[in-house]
Amino acid sequence: MASRAVFLDRDGTIVEDPGFLHAPDQVKLFPGAAGAIKRLNDGGFLVIIVTNQSGIARGLYTVQDYAAVQRRLVELLEQQGAHVDAAYFCPHHPQFSGPCDCRKPGSKLFQEAQQAFDIDFTRSWWIGDRLADVQPARVLGGHGILVTTGNGNLHQGQARAVRVMVVADLAGAVDEILRPLQGVNHGP
Repeated sequence: MASRAVFLDRDGTIVEDPGFLHAPDQVKLFPGAAGAIKRLNDGGFLVIIVTNQSGIARGLYTVQDYAAVQRRLVELLEQQGAHVDAAYFCPHHPQFSGPCDCRKPGSKLFQEAQQAFDIDFTRSWWIGDRLADVQPARVLGGHGILVTTGNGNLHQGQARAVRVMVVADLAGAVDEILRPLQGVNHGP
């Protein structure tokens, strides 16, 4: 059977977003984020980060800077017993590098993850603090949840208008995902 996944935005969803996060010492987990990811790990979900990183296209930081931030995030999660199964990023921005299929809400990175991990999109979730983070769920057949951390407060009305669930934070989103599964076998 194909796997279930939770696709997480990074900045503003898992970690605080200072704007163009590019330095490992700036990585700060939101309260409860590591615990929420651990609950997904324990629940048999693949946890996959998909993030737009337009700062690379803008020349504000490099792919190596992105990788250093990602390593720090992995370290912080591991310190609390959580892990991510994969991370994908889009280094483009249409104004600076032209159009691409990988920038969210585009679906290219999600399709790459699906092929790599045999993911069933209909059993999967998208969580983020912007509509672009959760819109792929509608196109690909999954479920989206907008968190009000990061920029989520700015997008609540639009999210509700298109019937996307809105919750306070990543822990609240995981509560919603796991609630119907209470007492059910959590295998992949």
